[in-house]
Amino acid sequence: MEQGKRRVTRQIQLGSVAIGGDAPVSIQSMSTFSPTDVAQASEQINRLAAAGCDIVRLAVPNRMAALAIREVKARTAIPLVADIHFDYRLALDAIESGIDGLRINPGNIGSNDNVMAVIEKAKPKRIPIRIGINAGSLPEHILAQYGGHPTAEGMVAGALEHIRILEANDYRELKVSLKSTDVPMMVRAYRVLAEKVDYPLHLGVTEAGTVQRGSIKSAMGIGALLLDGIGDTIRVSLTADPLEEVSVAKMILDAAGLMSYGAVMISCPTCGRCQVNLISLAEQVERRLEGIKTPLRVAVMGCVVNGPGEAREADFGVAGGKGRGVIFRKGKVLRTVPEADLVDELMKEIEQYLEQER
Repeated sequence: MEQGKRRVTRQIQLGSVAIGGDAPVSIQSMSTFSPTDVAQASEQINRLAAAGCDIVRLAVPNRMAALAIREVKARTAIPLVADIHFDYRLALDAIESGIDGLRINPGNIGSNDNVMAVIEKAKPKRIPIRIGINAGSLPEHILAQYGGHPTAEGMVAGALEHIRILEANDYRELKVSLKSTDVPMMVRAYRVLAEKVDYPLHLGVTEAGTVQRGSIKSAMGIGALLLDGIGDTIRVSLTADPLEEVSVAKMILDAAGLMSYGAVMISCPTCGRCQVNLISLAEQVERRLEGIKTPLRVAVMGCVVNGPGEAREADFGVAGGKGRGVIFRKGKVLRTVPEADLVDELMKEIEQYLEQER
C-alpha cells in the first residue's frame, strides 16, 4: 500500500463515533474500574473524555457488571464497549443496558445458537462487535497449525475464523484487532489481514509495559501501521493511569500527521552551543501549555543563532543565548528578553494570540 494513503474500509458506527471509511482515527482506552463501581467508573470515563479519548472499554465479567452499564451510561457521554468472554448472556444483558459496542470472540461464546442470539439482539441497533485476537491466547488448533507457537499468520487465521462465523450469520458490523506484545509480529499480522478484508482495524500493542517502554513499543507498532495507511482506531496499552494512554495516543496521531491536539511543544537536543538550562526551560514551557486546546506548535530551542530558523514552522518559540534569549514567531524574531523572562514573555505572546482567536 502506498505510504500515507489511508486504507479504504467499510464504516461502522459505534454510538456517536464513526469508525473506518473517511472517519478520523479514534482513540480508545479502558476503565480500571468495574461498571458496578458506578461513581468511580463514570468519573474516570468523563476524565478520559475530557483528555481526548473517544471510546472507553469496560470489563464485564458477570451479570452485575452488565446490568450496571445502564447507570454508567446515564452519567457519561462517550461510547462504551463491553469486554466479554465466554458467557454470551453477558453480551445480551450489556445490550439491554444500552452498551454501544461489544468486544467478544464468536468462537469462544459457545454454539452457533449463542452467536445468533447475540447477533439478533445487536442487529436492530447495529451494535459493532470487535473481534479481538491476542497472540498470547490463540487456540490450540491454530498453534498446532502454525508450528506450536504464536505467529502473525496464526493470528490472521484466528481472526478470519471468527470473522467467518459472523459473516455466516449475515453480520458485518465489526472491527478487528490483532494484538501482540511482539511489535514485529503485531505489525506483520495487521499488514497481512489488511490485504484480506475491508473491515476497520483497531490497532494496539498488548501488554506494552510501563509508560516509557510501553509508549515506545506502541509508537513503533501503531505508528508503523498508521504510516502504511492501516488503522481506524487505536489503544495504547500501558501499565499506568489510562489518562497516560490517551496522552501517548494523541502524540502518536500527531506525529503521524493525522490529527492535531492542542498545543504541542517541540525542542532541540542540547549541544555545545547551548548556554541555557534547556531541559528546565522545555519542562516549564510544556507545563504552561497544558490545557490549551487550540492547535499550536511551540518550539524551545537552545541556540539563539540557529534556533528560530530551525524551528521556522513553529507558531511560537523561544531560543536561549547567554543571559538572554529571543521570542520568535514562524521563524521571525519578535524581541530579545532576559533569560529569566523567556517563559513568561513567550506565554504572553501565546495568550494574546489565543485571545484574538476567540
